[in-house]
Amino acid sequence: MAKNITPRATDYSQWYTDVIREAKLADYAPVKGCMVIRPNGYAIWESIQQHLDRMFKDTGHVNAYFPLLIPQSFLEKEAEHVDGFALECALVTHSGLERVEGETKLRPKGKLEEAYVIRPTSETVIWAMYKNWIQSYRDLPLLINQWANIYRWELRTRLFLRTAEFLWQEGHTAHATAEEAREETLKMLGVYKTFAQDYMAMPVIAGEKTEGQKFPGAVSTYTIEAMMQDRKALQCGTSHFLGQNFAKAFDVTFQNDKNELDYVWATSWGVSTRLIGAIIMTHADDDGMIIPPRLAQWPVYAVPIYRKEDEKSKVIGAMQKVLDDLKRKYDIRSILDDRSTATPGFKFAESELLGYPLRIELGPRDLAADQLIITKRHNREKVTLPLAQAVDHIPRILDEIQMDLYTRACKTLEENTREINSYDELKDFVAADGGFALAHWAGTTEDEKRLQEETKATVRVIPENAPAEKGKCILTGRESNRRVVIAKAY
Repeated sequence: MAKNITPRATDYSQWYTDVIREAKLADYAPVKGCMVIRPNGYAIWESIQQHLDRMFKDTGHVNAYFPLLIPQSFLEKEAEHVDGFALECALVTHSGLERVEGETKLRPKGKLEEAYVIRPTSETVIWAMYKNWIQSYRDLPLLINQWANIYRWELRTRLFLRTAEFLWQEGHTAHATAEEAREETLKMLGVYKTFAQDYMAMPVIAGEKTEGQKFPGAVSTYTIEAMMQDRKALQCGTSHFLGQNFAKAFDVTFQNDKNELDYVWATSWGVSTRLIGAIIMTHADDDGMIIPPRLAQWPVYAVPIYRKEDEKSKVIGAMQKVLDDLKRKYDIRSILDDRSTATPGFKFAESELLGYPLRIELGPRDLAADQLIITKRHNREKVTLPLAQAVDHIPRILDEIQMDLYTRACKTLEENTREINSYDELKDFVAADGGFALAHWAGTTEDEKRLQEETKATVRVIPENAPAEKGKCILTGRESNRRVVIAKAY
């Protein structure tokens, strides 16, 4: 157990903050509600970007960039949208600053005729541009993604999970038919699900949000929900079928293949730096960070061990050859820690804190025995490999680590998901932080508000492909044909 990390069992919230601080992932910024993402944290975000960007492009999407500032009048064009984001908007009202005569203070100057909103999301400015770019069905589908920063005025913040400014990607697509747009919405939900499971080693439940939980301005919202180690839910990505709402708000019409004028159909979808928080709360332990190998900047961390100067070159030379061969043969990146200012013991402890998936050690005795020692971060299992075979074994071991992390997270999800059949049973389950309740639900948006007020839990997702099942809503007693996931959430 790392001495500066509070154990999860003692204070989970403090543990989370401690891991971020000690692993040097992020820090609080001097701007209220904002964070500074440090190099260790940003490397994870770069890896997320790299893999997701490839997946987006493999499905036909291209990247563009839109302005940070949005005219306030744009937000007012779509009623649900403005109602959903109005309280979170930050405004730019002046064009500059000037000195107060005789003082060091500054004051605003040049009041703008119309205020600008710092983007809380980009639907409005993007659809204002789509009006200029779309005239005919030949211009469709339009499949654009943006990597950007977002600002939402948050009063209660937590690093990565909820900050005023955060990084994300937002896809915005336009289609000729509702069917194409719905297909796109579900396709991108599938991309997120695949990424979460294959790269983050995190199982998720995919499905639709209820009416009360959907995105402002959407017809339907779909989500992937994950269970963290404290058994709370975390919404990790959303995909929205927007219907023709934004097209009508911004008068985006096209000539269809029947020579008729129609409004286009829209989607939007996004994930954010919240995914880093999800990785921490899914995999990290009381000794620090654990990074899934497929998202690690350095999947392999190498520590040469020697006492005498004449041992140094031989040990480092042999280890560097292993690392070079890993990169050349399997494109696996590594870092060799040859700091003379730190002992091997210090390096081992630091490597655990920072979450490198696999540590390799090589000393004079190992070299004489033609062997290499490896340690798996997630379970601390040590393995001795023949030096000549290490390069070909390490990729397989990294894959095993990736699968072990996923299997362990699946076990957490399965062991803490339970069918619940009455409201009293639900309240007891939620009060005990039991996890995911699978319960019948046929409530309204007002019923959802009551549920949250009385239990602090919400309907997280209507699971996709869930078997049909007749029952009674646990809150209202109305007829229900499905179970939903109800849980406390971040």
